[in-house]
Amino acid sequence: SLDRALVRHAGADGIDLTGNPQDRQRQNALRARLQHLEGMGLAERMDANRWKLQPGMAATLDNMGQREDALETVRRALKGLRRECVVDERQTAPVIGRIAGKGLADELHDRGYLVVDGIDGRAHYLKLPAGADLAELPMHGVVEARPPGQEKPVDRHIANVARDGFYKTADHVAQLKQDSDRDPQSTADVHVRRLEALRRAGIVERITDGVWKVPPDLLQKAKQHDVQKASGLAIELRSHLSIDQQVRAIGATWLDKQLVGDGSALAGQGFGAQVRDAMRDRVDFLVERGLAEQRRQRVVLARNLLTTLRDMELTTAGKAIQDQTGQTYRPVQDGQHTSGVYRRSIQLVSGRFAMLDDGMGFSLVPWRPVIEQRLGQQISVAIRGQAVTWQLGRQRGMGV
Repeated sequence: SLDRALVRHAGADGIDLTGNPQDRQRQNALRARLQHLEGMGLAERMDANRWKLQPGMAATLDNMGQREDALETVRRALKGLRRECVVDERQTAPVIGRIAGKGLADELHDRGYLVVDGIDGRAHYLKLPAGADLAELPMHGVVEARPPGQEKPVDRHIANVARDGFYKTADHVAQLKQDSDRDPQSTADVHVRRLEALRRAGIVERITDGVWKVPPDLLQKAKQHDVQKASGLAIELRSHLSIDQQVRAIGATWLDKQLVGDGSALAGQGFGAQVRDAMRDRVDFLVERGLAEQRRQRVVLARNLLTTLRDMELTTAGKAIQDQTGQTYRPVQDGQHTSGVYRRSIQLVSGRFAMLDDGMGFSLVPWRPVIEQRLGQQISVAIRGQAVTWQLGRQRGMGV
């Protein structure tokens, strides 16, 4: 290309176009290109026939070309929808929205991309970490992409519980016992595992069992540690269903979670506006089912709405599997421990669930990536509110 020719012929004194008259057509093409680059601030005219290229010109042009390709990809994915487009590798805030497009951005390094129609009213082009499985991210599903270095709630909890620079597990458990929605020991175990990871990174110091010395700038140092370890965006599928499919679905949907929340992140235009419309339709469905009431200008949702919807779906799914297999479905109650052989995972409206077979029946419990490598093995789980703690083999597993 002309740009490669310019870079190849650039010397210490720049590029001299006082060339052979026989090459006039080529010289004119190079001159026109240099004039264009000058207008872009990527070349400087030294005299009538000599030019100087700006350092990094080739890389700048390559980045500009990639950006234009990304913008064109976004426009194709949106299929005529008008959105502000965001193509920024230095993403600093989470992006939530529907998957409008996906594909390979770099086949050589196995890096995919997503076009996300965001709840902020904008369309985002996101490059995924190498090896990310696009098959696990269905079109029109709802996804959240978080950049590395986001503050982790567990770090905030550690900082809040610490007194005079020391975190004590016993103090934390005592505080958690006042919260009926959490299993105190399981929750404290999650914090201890995080502290162990931070200790290995040289950020905190273990004084004795259950006592840790934490620095006053724990949150900042923990974020820096996570950035150094991260391989790119953290992608989490919030729902495999489109918002239209969620409106009349039996189960705890992403729309229901927006209803329970304040919805302040939803823009008044674009996909954010579409979500607001879908939430109104979802309310109508919940009213039909006796799970919500319209009181003048207010909507009153049933207590424990998400749990109720999830349990309704699990009961239906459990009975269907029971009919297929002849095994007895054993629902797991809040606060209960259960164990069994992990047979398979099942994608439901409420999320992904693991089927545990105890030999006499089976249970459906929330699935987490940490157990996938244990397929066909005996595992145990304790469920307390939103906390799920796994016992993998002889060692305690992940608590999430």
